[in-house]
Amino acid sequence: MTAFIIDFFTALIDLSNAMAPYILFGLFFAGILHELVPESIVTKHLGKESISSVIKSTLFGIPLPVCSCGVIPLATSIKKSGASKGATLSFLISTPITGVDSILATYGMFGWIFTLYRVFTSMIIAIFAGIMSNIFDKENSEAEHTMNFSKIVPSSVNTGGNSFSLAPIVSQNSEKLDSCCSSTQESCCSSRDEVKKFSLKKAFSYAFGTLLSDISKPLLWGLLIGALITVAIPKNLSDILIEYSWLSYIIVIAIAIPMYVCATASLPIAAALMLSGVSAGAAFVFLSAGPATNTVTMGVVKKMLGTKSLYIYLLSIALGSILFGLGLDYVFSISDIDPKSLLHMHEEAGLIEMLSSLILWAYILYFSLKTYFIKKT
Repeated sequence: MTAFIIDFFTALIDLSNAMAPYILFGLFFAGILHELVPESIVTKHLGKESISSVIKSTLFGIPLPVCSCGVIPLATSIKKSGASKGATLSFLISTPITGVDSILATYGMFGWIFTLYRVFTSMIIAIFAGIMSNIFDKENSEAEHTMNFSKIVPSSVNTGGNSFSLAPIVSQNSEKLDSCCSSTQESCCSSRDEVKKFSLKKAFSYAFGTLLSDISKPLLWGLLIGALITVAIPKNLSDILIEYSWLSYIIVIAIAIPMYVCATASLPIAAALMLSGVSAGAAFVFLSAGPATNTVTMGVVKKMLGTKSLYIYLLSIALGSILFGLGLDYVFSISDIDPKSLLHMHEEAGLIEMLSSLILWAYILYFSLKTYFIKKT
């Protein structure tokens, strides 16, 4: 029992060190975007429950060098700015699988076949999930789209009842602004975003105040559950996958979905699986599902988009990854290409990782205790 507890806290520390820098970077990036990008742009291009908004969100997320944890604050930010559930979900899936850094790393380790296949399939999965969310999860959507421009995100959209401040769009003179927007003076409405000046202080306040406060609880539970799963994963994983090859896809999905691994870090793991005898398709399932989600992201998706969108999110990733994994194995089976021939073949946490982890945990504990004492009073 003592050994298990030690292993658990060791895994928790390692997981925190691996994730914290990307989460903090994602928060900072989200704060910068919130100050630079007017909410009207997000509402115009990503706010509609349409296929085009889902495709735009997917394409916007593909080149961003953000992992499955760094994408959380960015997705939270665009959702608050008026993006539809489908657009937010597609962004959450496409972004962590294929960043510019991951695309280059995939090419360097697996070659162009795996690279193009990874990018293409991530787009399909993300677009499919976004469309399904818009079709089957319309809760609160009508209320969202009938709100005033100055109240883009209502407090009842699966946010735990929290009310968000979107200054400077929402002002004390909202009645005057509403009357202006309802009139023919279009310049009055459009000018509000144009006069918005960049403020680094407001960017930090939004990122590490509003956004981090919203995701602190799911982050806490996600880290704890993720560490528990990491300890529970068998050490002889490759032996199990080879022995039960017909179940390898299911086993890989069961491990990859709750586990934290970024798109680039998933490459050597997938390569090691292939070299140990696991099929290329099963290794690809890990490349697809591993970076796309983890326990932390799942908690945030449930809080931000609701349970129904969470199910769509998980099913789309799981089924899509398995389907395309089977497809890849089929392609190799009818060709003369040996998947292993495509391979061109983690270090300890540094000071930045450890400092980032300490900062993140300080924020998480602060907001958790703050929420607890507010409820007590």
